Amino acid sequence: MHKHLRRLEEVWIEQPIYFVTVCAKNRRPILARNNIAKILEEEWHSAHKRHGWLVGRYVIMPDHAHFFCTPEHEAKPLSQFVGAWKRWTSRRIHELTVATTDDRGLRTTSPATTSVWQREFFDHVLRSAESYGEKWDYVRDNPLRAGLVLSRDDWPYAGEIKQLEF
Repeated sequence: MHKHLRRLEEVWIEQPIYFVTVCAKNRRPILARNNIAKILEEEWHSAHKRHGWLVGRYVIMPDHAHFFCTPEHEAKPLSQFVGAWKRWTSRRIHELTVATTDDRGLRTTSPATTSVWQREFFDHVLRSAESYGEKWDYVRDNPLRAGLVLSRDDWPYAGEIKQLEF
């Protein structure tokens, strides 16, 4: 039986910055592709308008993604925001992959034939600008530690949507 993580109902920091990790279902390596990464990035850009959340820096790995975010006043709770973001991205990824065919004209195996994301996600409230910088440095080096690039600056699936500050 899977025990679900309990989330805090409230955080008593005026403008908290959250560090969020979402994983592809069964840790399938489907995310670090140009067309999929573009969908994730576009939905992070839309997060403010749709949910009242600003998304800062992010790194998309083959089987998971990390991002930093902060709520605006009257924003939806974090779990609602992340759940909606997963639904929107899943829908768009499914639409993209259903229409994709290989060079022989055959339909490719769709990464979205089942749910794209694991149900749960990990979140951590950052306590200071220093912890934001430290967490970013650690996350930014993920592709390097995984042997995907020789320099962290070579990884194309990392960036910043909005600058978040403490």
